[in-house]
Amino acid sequence: MAPILEINNLYKNYGSVEILKDINVSIEQGDFLVLVGPSGCGKSTLLNCIAGLEPISGGNMAIAGQDMTNVSPKDRDIAMVFQSYALYPTMTVAKNITFGMKVRGVEQSVQDEKLAYVAQQLQIEPLLNRKPGQLSGGQRQRVAMGRALVRDPKLFLFDEPLSNLDAKLRVEMRTEIKSLHQRLGASMVYVTHDQIEAMTLATKIVVMKGGVIQQIGTPAEIYTRPANLFVADFMGSPAMNLIPAKTKANGSGTQIEIARKEGAPIVLTDTRNQNLPENVIVGVRPEDIADAALGRVGDTQEAECLIDIVEPAGADTFAVMQLGGKHVTARLHAETDATAGEAQKLAFDLAKVSYFEPDTGLRLN
Repeated sequence: MAPILEINNLYKNYGSVEILKDINVSIEQGDFLVLVGPSGCGKSTLLNCIAGLEPISGGNMAIAGQDMTNVSPKDRDIAMVFQSYALYPTMTVAKNITFGMKVRGVEQSVQDEKLAYVAQQLQIEPLLNRKPGQLSGGQRQRVAMGRALVRDPKLFLFDEPLSNLDAKLRVEMRTEIKSLHQRLGASMVYVTHDQIEAMTLATKIVVMKGGVIQQIGTPAEIYTRPANLFVADFMGSPAMNLIPAKTKANGSGTQIEIARKEGAPIVLTDTRNQNLPENVIVGVRPEDIADAALGRVGDTQEAECLIDIVEPAGADTFAVMQLGGKHVTARLHAETDATAGEAQKLAFDLAKVSYFEPDTGLRLN
């Protein structure tokens, strides 16, 4: 079966400025693809190219096996949900949802049936006779989604749909979009700059920077095996610790030396990774530095670290220290007795460590 969306060697230029460079992505029916990256990385432009709202400068694109490179937006069998909701203020919710069907001459009985189904899916039945001005931001976003859902398109496109909502409502709507995806088995492409949103929603993530794809993978792949320093730093909250270190080969593996603020460097021995260059950046997630006193599974090695700052955060306590001249964060258990200004024995899980080349930023292991 053909991929539901296939993009090959896509370029987008505005005059002499390259916005998208050699984009190659494909997703299967039922996938939830999230395009993520900082502002200005080209993710919304790519979504607009998929929608046909922006002409592409090179390459081609197919939806469900049909070439869409020069097809107009209305003939692409897609539905788009925008950040701004784009509802008609003078129409009721019901009319907003069915308006597209009415324009296309869909029979009234079919309109009613689809409206009832979508209103139930999105739990907006009590709102059908209200106008958009009488709704909250979350309710308006549900109506905008309802208008897309009645289309039953091949592809749903979402452009930062939750960025106008407050934090609590964003989490609720995120859960709702995820459960909607699971119930409908629909194919979705979703743009966000929020990496937590990307991790929780996606079956596949595309990380972008400067119009170039940095990595494509499942949320787990992107999180545990970032392809380069940019992805390592961008994905995860708190971000991955990126610590400059020196390596030395010894009989049983590679010695990793990390400078401390005071005293001799920390020395860890990695038996998995041989032939590392002399200078590396060690990437370690905060949760992979644990309180040695609590015992750990995995390939852990212990080292004394001077704790600078302790930040209690409910279920976790974050301890910040200086290693390799950088602030390094450990995610410790709430019960830890870590104290600012005192040394603490911490366990580093070497099975989870990433290594990066300092000059190119590329992953080494």
